[in-house]
Amino acid sequence: MSDLPAFKNETRTAYTAPPNPDWKIGQGLDATPEGRAWLEGEKAGWKFIETKTASPMDMYKLFVSGVTPRPIAFVSSESENGTQNLAPFSWFNTVSSYPPTLSISIVNQGKPYKDTSANIRQTKQFVVNIISEPFVQNANATSIDTPPEVSEWALSGLTQAPSKFVKPPRVKESAFAMECEVYDIVDIKHPDNGVATTSFVIGLIKGVHIREDVLNEKGDAIDPAKFQAVGRLGDISYGRIGEAFRLARPSYEENKEVIDGLAKKGSA
Repeated sequence: MSDLPAFKNETRTAYTAPPNPDWKIGQGLDATPEGRAWLEGEKAGWKFIETKTASPMDMYKLFVSGVTPRPIAFVSSESENGTQNLAPFSWFNTVSSYPPTLSISIVNQGKPYKDTSANIRQTKQFVVNIISEPFVQNANATSIDTPPEVSEWALSGLTQAPSKFVKPPRVKESAFAMECEVYDIVDIKHPDNGVATTSFVIGLIKGVHIREDVLNEKGDAIDPAKFQAVGRLGDISYGRIGEAFRLARPSYEENKEVIDGLAKKGSA
C-alpha cells in the first residue's frame, strides 16, 4: 500500500444540499442527467447469484462489499478467568432505542466460539466502543489472530477506562462507548446441515459514555465532523465521512394532492 496517496487529516465533514434538490414526489430517475447516467449502467446487464450454490467465501466478499458502509463495533469483553479481549466487528448495528439495544454477528469460523462470543456467553457483559479516525490503526491491530489467553489491549496501545455497570473496561480513546448486558443470543444455523455458523448477539445498552467535545451545539446529538467515525467497506478498505447532505423526510399532508393523484393513476 506504499503507492497510495497520503491520508488527508484536514478533511472534515461538510454538509451540502441533496443530489437533486428539485426532486418531486413520483419523479422518475430519468428526470436528471445524473439519474440518466446511472440508468445507462443497466445496459451492462444483471448478474444473479443463487446463494445456496455459492461458496461461503464468495458470499462473504459480496456482502462486505455490497452492504456498505457498515458501522464497526469495537468490542471489549472479559472471560470468566479475567482475560480481557478487544476486537472489531462490522456485522453490527443498533436494534432499537426503546429498549436501547444493539446487535453484533460473530462468525464461529470452524471452532465452537470466537473469544468475544465465548466471553459474552460466559459473563453476559460487554462494551461496544465506536472507532474514530485517530485510532483506527490501533483498533485494526486487535483483529490479529492471537490465542485466547493473550489480551489484545497491550498490542493496541489503547487505554482501559472503568465501566459503570459492567465488568469489561471501555476504550478511553473512544468518544462513544455503550455498556451492554446480554438481551439474547441466537445461534444462526445453516438450513442444510444445522451447524451454528454465527452467534447473533443482542445487547441491552445499560449506559453510554460520550465525550463532551463531540456533541453538537445543543448537546443532544453527536456532531459527525467532531466524531470522525469510520466505517467498513469491502476487503481491507475503510470509509470516512467527508461530504454529507441534508435530506428532510417528506410529509404526507404537504404532498397529499400529488400522492393521491399518483395513486389514482396507478390504479387506472
